[in-house]
Amino acid sequence: MQSTLIKEIKSNVGGGKVTAGDTVEEMQYLHVYVVKARDLPAKDITGDIDPYVEIRLASCNAITQHIEKNSNPVWNQVFLFSKDDHIQSSVLEVTVKDKDFVEDDFVGWVSFDLSEIPSSIPRDVSLAPQWYRLKGRRGDRAEGELMLAVWMGSAQFSDTFPEASSSQPRAVNVADDFVNTRPKVYFSPRLWYLRVNVIEAHDLLPNDQSRPLEVYVKAIVGYQVVRTRVSANKSTNPMWNEDLMFVVPEPFEEILILSVEDKDEVLGRCAIPLQYVDRRMDHRPVKSKWHNLEKVAVEREKKEIKISSRIRVRICLEGGYHVLDEPTHYSSDLRPSAKQLQKSNIGILELGILSARDLLPMKKRRPSTTDAYCVAKYGEKWVRTKTVTDSLAPEWNEQYSWEVFDPNTVITIGVFDNCNLQSPQVGYRSSALAKDSKIGKIRIRLSTLDTDRVYACFYPLLVLLPSGVKKMGEIQLTVRFTCSSLLNIMRMYSQPLLPKMHHLQPLTVSQTDILRHQATQIVSMSLSRAEPPVRKEVVEYMLDVGSSMWSMRKSKANFFRIMSVLSELIWILRWFDGICNWKNPITTVVIHILFLILVVYPRNTLAVISLYIPLCVAYNYRWRPWHPPVNTLISLDNVHPDELDEEFDTFPTSRPADIVRMRYDRLRSIAGRLQTVAGDLATQGERLVGLMRWRDPRATVLFLILYSVAGIVVYFTPFQVVATLSGLFVLRHPVFRRKLPSAPANFIRRLPSRTDEML
Repeated sequence: MQSTLIKEIKSNVGGGKVTAGDTVEEMQYLHVYVVKARDLPAKDITGDIDPYVEIRLASCNAITQHIEKNSNPVWNQVFLFSKDDHIQSSVLEVTVKDKDFVEDDFVGWVSFDLSEIPSSIPRDVSLAPQWYRLKGRRGDRAEGELMLAVWMGSAQFSDTFPEASSSQPRAVNVADDFVNTRPKVYFSPRLWYLRVNVIEAHDLLPNDQSRPLEVYVKAIVGYQVVRTRVSANKSTNPMWNEDLMFVVPEPFEEILILSVEDKDEVLGRCAIPLQYVDRRMDHRPVKSKWHNLEKVAVEREKKEIKISSRIRVRICLEGGYHVLDEPTHYSSDLRPSAKQLQKSNIGILELGILSARDLLPMKKRRPSTTDAYCVAKYGEKWVRTKTVTDSLAPEWNEQYSWEVFDPNTVITIGVFDNCNLQSPQVGYRSSALAKDSKIGKIRIRLSTLDTDRVYACFYPLLVLLPSGVKKMGEIQLTVRFTCSSLLNIMRMYSQPLLPKMHHLQPLTVSQTDILRHQATQIVSMSLSRAEPPVRKEVVEYMLDVGSSMWSMRKSKANFFRIMSVLSELIWILRWFDGICNWKNPITTVVIHILFLILVVYPRNTLAVISLYIPLCVAYNYRWRPWHPPVNTLISLDNVHPDELDEEFDTFPTSRPADIVRMRYDRLRSIAGRLQTVAGDLATQGERLVGLMRWRDPRATVLFLILYSVAGIVVYFTPFQVVATLSGLFVLRHPVFRRKLPSAPANFIRRLPSRTDEML
């Protein structure tokens, strides 16, 4: 059964009348999809293991088939639990055991809080499974990993596997085609900032006593390595009081390692599990704690002396921030990390991915063809459509929905060519190292959508290649933004975009860039562990990794953006200049009359301005956009090939020295012009400041005299007279104008600036 949105869109596209779609009440089931395990430890005397998985929910339990003598078993089984089963419990336990004759051995387990399990998964779509590390009985880390997926939704498997819809949990074998080519839903991990405030250390003792200490602290979380500056205190009790920031995902399974070093010589080290670190929701300070460093043995006079060193740190997980994994202006989620601080949704976003047309062939098979699929990302939820093989006009006809918490967010839809098909039904196998090629990307800002209106149109797919901007085809999408309360949406416009912590304790620009890079790497690694994985190149393309790199093309585009914004102001200035120069005498006379009326009745000035602006805005209603805007600004004409080659260059550069020298000289030339403009702006400001600070005593005295006289004249002259004379002077006829600069302009240009102080 197709969704209502797709039916409505098809009726609209065909020009027919929109009719309400049929709806049925779907039964909700808890789905547990057990895929496989790896690196399971040996349990038998023979060094083998016969693993199986037991799933327990309240009074219900189910088990997979056991696989003999295999530490990397594959089950591919699905279990469904009805609502009556899981309403009695709040925890789902998935345990891996070893089949034995007497008593089955415990291997490891994974638990899920039912309130945290993803829900509202579309029909015929499954949640992509991912790897989970097994835990021991005490919650410590055990050997082995288990791949599974757990979600709440309608009985997606009922059409393909009728026996799975039974009220009792039963095993259902999943075909390879279902795993590899069917649509999937993914959830990126919830990210938190980890703040490590390194304060001081005590009782440090290096091996080399002949030189002063140059101590710093290196903090390691996973692959993230950050270090403090070298302490200014060269004694054995150094101090830093420096913040180090990291990005960590839930659940907090990583370990923070603090290493105190002196010129790469480790003086002490301690490990702190993140699951025991305090969580902070606001800006209130966290108590500092002393941690013992691993004892360092120092050999002195042939005697081994053990020194007990300590380090004082203040560590907390920041739940009041939103961890940015996207560019700020393309963000799809602005909620804080802590779930306690998140507010209820204000609406629902529905996206229908219908079809594409005129796609360019991405593979050189005979005939040349494309295996296209789509990826959509909004907030923590990623979706991936099925792969349509051997088609330049694929049809997906899939619908997805997201909860919306802020209208000033963006949904991103990307189209890719699948270069890693493994399904035997496709008829070929690609290399596992091949990268999925990008076909194009679309962004839609929700604030540009009318509420409760269905948008249906084709969007161009543009990709920037070394040869220039190329159109790869078109994609047909349907979008609908449904709000639960218009008043709540209007109230959002008065609230800050980011959570309070971004304003109470703001992060620097450099910190934000570094942390965003760390966040994108964590999201990429998490989604690559799913089955099938969202590959790294896909995640980086969707998250715009590397968009902050220098680009001549983007610089030109930003210049044209500025000129487009200023075009209205420039037009007004030119229009006013034409009024002052009497290019249209009738218009100038009308302006004189309006000006005199406002002078005589000054109380009406603000009212006229306040009414004129809304009238202009209402007048532009006729030209409002009917479709969500698509960014085609990147398709600039006359882009030099070398500029594109520079944009696609690696960092650091891999080009020959002569090309790098030419680009460096070109960059110096452009920067020289920007330097001149910045210097001119600074000069004008310094002239005004210097006038107030007696840089030129004669000019300041002249300024005092003239403005004192002007102040006395204005005080004893009625305001209407002053305004009338000033306005008539500005609007005077060209006959009374001189071509030379005016006296005030000459006075300002003669004022001194600090240019002469520069070398």
